[in-house]
Amino acid sequence: MKTSDFSFDLPQELIAQYPPEVRGTSRMMVLDRAGGTFQDRHIKDIVDYFGPDDVMVVNNTKVRKARLYGNSATGAKVEFFLLDPAGDRRWSVICKKSRKQTVGKTYDFPAGVAGTIVQDDGDSKILEFSVSIDDTYLDRYAHVPLPPYIKRSDEESDSERYQTIYAKELGSVAAPTAGLHFTDSILDAIKAKGTQVLEVTLHVGAGTFFPVRTENIEDHHMHTECYTISQSVADALNRAKASGKRITAVGTTSMRTLESACTGGIIPAGSSSTSIFIYPGYQFKFVDRLFTNFHTPESTLLMLVSAFAGRDLIMRSYKHAVEERYRFFSYGDCMIIL
Repeated sequence: MKTSDFSFDLPQELIAQYPPEVRGTSRMMVLDRAGGTFQDRHIKDIVDYFGPDDVMVVNNTKVRKARLYGNSATGAKVEFFLLDPAGDRRWSVICKKSRKQTVGKTYDFPAGVAGTIVQDDGDSKILEFSVSIDDTYLDRYAHVPLPPYIKRSDEESDSERYQTIYAKELGSVAAPTAGLHFTDSILDAIKAKGTQVLEVTLHVGAGTFFPVRTENIEDHHMHTECYTISQSVADALNRAKASGKRITAVGTTSMRTLESACTGGIIPAGSSSTSIFIYPGYQFKFVDRLFTNFHTPESTLLMLVSAFAGRDLIMRSYKHAVEERYRFFSYGDCMIIL
């Protein structure tokens, strides 16, 4: 298939720059794969689609303040995304105007900290700081890593609104945004209907924003992300699947975790990494339903939902979403695919 097969026209004003004023007030589209139909609902209505025969799987990763600004020797302000620790005082980073940020260049960071690029790995670089940089430092001096299509600086409210209410395990540079819609009252109502809510962890990397640059989607190589499934969660998932319960993945990260881990119809416990690329033609092994946001044109996430619901239904529903002025992307509205 061609990357261009997943293109659609999206007015810029439909890209949500802020979350809804109150969490849990977004619009929700309901897609019925069996009937090939969709309807307009509200996130509070999601409770209607769950009961004692359902299991909901959420990603409990927590976003770290990963956007850090430094000044080069010329005084230029340079933006760095800190991806992962890479040894003593070193971090793997991506940076703006990457070609100009070469090995040996030095930068001044807040609180008298200096940094030097010591390695160029292509898409990322290794930045060595003069002192160890931990999350205490980042919480004080770094910024919430809002996606590139949000054209504003982060604000104090983003520290809370760009996290799910169940975020626990620190390590992501982007939120598992489908989960941003849930409030305690919505989750409590779902649990009250007998649905089991289980947590897995997949730390979202900056690669989630990398565009597909190949003409044929089969030639695209996915970024790698790490995930963990506890023994108790693996046991609960396997019991649920064996008893015929429906598994709903909240977000594409939960979907990728479960589909990557599943072997012979069983979810094993443990930690691993995945670079799974799900696109039309993929045969799903474990997940029965998907709750997700509206994704960017020609993205791997749009290809994933097209694999799950069918490209025709997804493209028709996206056209309807544009006509009905749904809000798109991380801070936008949502859909549940049944």
